[in-house]
Formats: sequence, C-alpha cells, structure tokens
Amino acid sequence: MFVSPMLLHKIDEPLDGADFITELKLDGVRLMLSKFDNKIKIYTRHNNEVTSKFPELCKLDIPDGTLLDGEVVVTDQQGKPDFEAMMERFMSSKSIHKIQYCVFDILYHEGRKVTHLPLVERKELLDILIEQSEHITKVQWMYGNGEAYFNLVKEHSLEGIVLKRADSSYQINKRSRDWLKVINSQYADAYIIGAKKDEFGLLLGIEEGEKIRPAGVMEFMNLEAKKIFYKSHQDLITGENKKFIFLDPKMKCRIKFRNYTKDDKLRIPSFVEYIS
Repeated sequence: MFVSPMLLHKIDEPLDGADFITELKLDGVRLMLSKFDNKIKIYTRHNNEVTSKFPELCKLDIPDGTLLDGEVVVTDQQGKPDFEAMMERFMSSKSIHKIQYCVFDILYHEGRKVTHLPLVERKELLDILIEQSEHITKVQWMYGNGEAYFNLVKEHSLEGIVLKRADSSYQINKRSRDWLKVINSQYADAYIIGAKKDEFGLLLGIEEGEKIRPAGVMEFMNLEAKKIFYKSHQDLITGENKKFIFLDPKMKCRIKFRNYTKDDKLRIPSFVEYIS
C-alpha cells in the first residue's frame, strides 16, 4: 500500500534543542515499503511502484501489516552513501551495487495506523520490529546535539542532518516544520558559458589555470537574477547548436551545490549572487 510521505522543511543552520532528535541525512532514494497480505510492495515518494527493481527487499523478514518509511542507499568503500552508485542501481536491478534499506519511521504496525503516536514511540516500535541484516537497518538517532553533529557531517563531506521534534506525529502528505533538514552545501565561483534553448538551464564553467572547463547545468536561479541574465546575454553569444547557445565567459556568479560528481560536475548547483 502507498501513503504519501511526510516531507522536510529546509533551514540554514542546525538547532540544538533537546526537544528535537538528530539523524544523518542519507543520500539515497526515499522509499515506502509495505507488507500486507504477506506481499511486500515498494513505492517512491511520488507513488511509483518499484517493487521489481529491488528483489532483495522483497525477502525482508518483517511482520504482515507493516508500512515503513526510509531511504535506500548504496555505500562506497568508506561506508559513505554514494548517490551516483545508487542511481545506477535504481536504473538496473542487474547492477552489482549492493543496497541497504535504512528505515527511519513506521506508519502501520500489525495492520493498525500508528502515525498519531509521538516519533520516539514509533522509533521504539522500529527497535522491536527491525533487526539489522544485509539489506535493512534502522537509522541511528540522538537527542539534540544538532550543531555538533552537523560539524561532524561537514568534516566527513556528508549530505547533511535531519532534525525532528521528538513528540511529532507523522503528518501524511505534508511538509512540516516538525521535520527539518540542514544541507551541507559547498560553494564555488563559476562562469556562465551557455544556456539551454528549450527550457531554462545555464551551462556553467569552472576556471582551472588558464582554461574554463564545463561543470554542469544550473537550473535554480531567482527571478531577478534571471532578468539580469536575459538583459545581458545577447551580446555574449559566440555560437549555438540544436540544444544550446554558447556564451563568451564574461558573466561570473557564486553558486552553491551538493558535491562534485565522479565526472567532476557540480551536483544540483543553484545561484547565490553575481560576481563583478
């Protein structure tokens, strides 16, 4: 069965209050996993059934009448979540990447809805139900310590942290301030070296020595910054093809992004400000 999951609000700085619990933000794919009538079914947060993509999860030993919320991840040799490897695995069940379903909440227990229970009580249910195995584990958590944990996350170049009110209910299909995320963003200076023709997207380039290397596409930019770009870019056009126009690298901007991909591109870059 599918239930639309509870979503997180984004904040810029971590909180330290003891009325919140702190978890690692896992860099994987959000999945709802249910077992009813002794059949396991798996859905993405957008209600796409993906049971067939994860045959190893269909063998999990969980009680009938259970609905879990969690993140499926692939880890690298250092044990860190590897999003690119996870996407390779998501696209093909024949991929050699081993997955683990990291459970952080439970919505149904023994066929009964438990979303009204405080979060810490739902965590206690998970402790009873979930025994760590090759393909399933529970997300570890602690009370408070959000700032210290976030600093540790930054040291290890992990994605971020999640802060949740300890007494919060599970609010189906809602983005609630009871659940917060703090992303470990990185920053860089980049040139705008082109633009998509059919939809908004700016080609970015990073300066390396005397050259500027392509560094990906930026799709997130505020309206005022877009207006400035469209007023200025016509005089900078140097060429085009079917998909892109290419620009003389004169417009420079500060961007934030998640991390560098394996092919040295910026992952999820977004505009911060222009640099004169």
